[in-house]
Amino acid sequence: MNFTRWSARLPGTQRRAAARTEQTAPPDRRGEGSVPAARAEQLTEGDRPVPAVDDLGVREVLDRVPCLVALVHGPDHRIAYLNDAYTTAFGLRPVGAPARGALPELDELGLLPLLDQVLRSGKPRTVKSRKAPDGRSYTFTCTPAGEGDSRGVLVFATDVTGHAEAAERLRASERRQRETAVTLQRSLLPQELEEPDDLRIAATYHPGGTEAAVGGDWYDVITLGGGRTALVIGDVMGRGVRAAAVMGQLRTAVRAYARLDLPPHEVLQLLDGLAMEIDANQIATCVYAIHDPNEGRLVYASAGHLPILVRDENGTVRRTDEPTGPPLGTGGWMHSSGSVPLGPGSTAVLYTDGLVERRDEDLDVGIASLERALAGATGGPQVVCDRLVRSAGVTPDHDDDVAVLVLQHPARSGPDSELFRNAALELLGGVEAAPRARAFASGVLTSWRFPPELHDLGVLATSELVANSLQHGTPPMRLRLRRTDRRLIIEVTDGDDHLPRRRRAEPGDESGRGIAIVATIASAWGSRRTPGGGKAVWCEFLLPKTAGAVV
Repeated sequence: MNFTRWSARLPGTQRRAAARTEQTAPPDRRGEGSVPAARAEQLTEGDRPVPAVDDLGVREVLDRVPCLVALVHGPDHRIAYLNDAYTTAFGLRPVGAPARGALPELDELGLLPLLDQVLRSGKPRTVKSRKAPDGRSYTFTCTPAGEGDSRGVLVFATDVTGHAEAAERLRASERRQRETAVTLQRSLLPQELEEPDDLRIAATYHPGGTEAAVGGDWYDVITLGGGRTALVIGDVMGRGVRAAAVMGQLRTAVRAYARLDLPPHEVLQLLDGLAMEIDANQIATCVYAIHDPNEGRLVYASAGHLPILVRDENGTVRRTDEPTGPPLGTGGWMHSSGSVPLGPGSTAVLYTDGLVERRDEDLDVGIASLERALAGATGGPQVVCDRLVRSAGVTPDHDDDVAVLVLQHPARSGPDSELFRNAALELLGGVEAAPRARAFASGVLTSWRFPPELHDLGVLATSELVANSLQHGTPPMRLRLRRTDRRLIIEVTDGDDHLPRRRRAEPGDESGRGIAIVATIASAWGSRRTPGGGKAVWCEFLLPKTAGAVV
């Protein structure tokens, strides 16, 4: 093998030779004091001249290079040359042997097909940070060398083990941070959803893929008492532990504000101020909704969040109106509430933007696609939830967090419908309304076949609530009794918006004991202001298991 002929065709040799030819003076001017380019720096007397590049031996240079160098030629990539660094790393190899058998390390790294590609195309190729059998990592550059039958490939490998280990440490650190954020995120989400009497609910949360930091998506279900249920879903802008921490603070605040039983827009108003206190630069979108089975509607307020989708009992899907206010944390805006029918047989879906937003599509396209998926998704709430996620193409490598909350108001028939009953009485007149209310409650509870003890407690609670309303409230007044498969609910509404409070009555007081009695005998009680003005005071009793079925 004439290595001198091969060395003349090493990468860059011809370009440097051409450059020297252009910079060298013509032969007829050599005697005029010009200096060859390779010897441009004239050394002082006594110093030895530095040899030109053409005077250096190529093999000597390559043998001293710390990088791995291999030269192969022909279609079967026979070995023409290996430098000292290569043989030190992988051992001696016979010259002229095909690479497939003689260079197993290149075969294990998958470089032989790359050599074929470079030989055919005549273009260099590079593969970065491949771990070799010796345990070190190399970046391989394969460059075509030679022409015609003498074509070959020069393989140049740079040791990048330090860089690869640093990159792996960085990736491990990022994985640990992401795992911390995911753990924090999941721990702040409800571990088990509350189960309202009148609704069937399912939810799911999918963190973004490994390349996406965890966001601040969250959801919650809160039973308010009196048969009403609050539902919330939100999305904190940003990624990582910070977004998850802000999400946790907002979710905790929502549960606290929900206990006040305020209208949805007032809850968002309080959350808006809190979000500004937590971080003035952090904003979040949120929907807060309340379902009242007596009204058959979903009352909601939105802070810059995506519209709720509702499918009625006929399969028609509609969106709620546009957001009723800007995102939380912007301040200076009065939110308002809207409502949408949610009667028996209806399904509603609350979701975050990760379910419908795509980089190459308009947001409305994603929402319209979700509407079509909801129109054809039948079954229970968990089945619907899973189908919507699949239809949106959410995978473990999805680039954004996804939270979905599905609620259904089931249409009950047959014996099951007997477990959900309502009865109401308008309280007309003066003090004579009290005995009428007691008689009405006694008759209804008897017809519902409650045990005698529960019957008597229900009549007593009705009497106290009606008496309190007659004394402190204003018309119109109404008594409502409701039973579910789990509890008896008694509610009295009137036109006065002053909410009652429980207080300790002194021995000589002639009033102030009604609410205390109700709080003592009932499982829970509460009060709230009604949208049209006035208030509602309610209490509830848990049913014994034998009373949960019709006798």
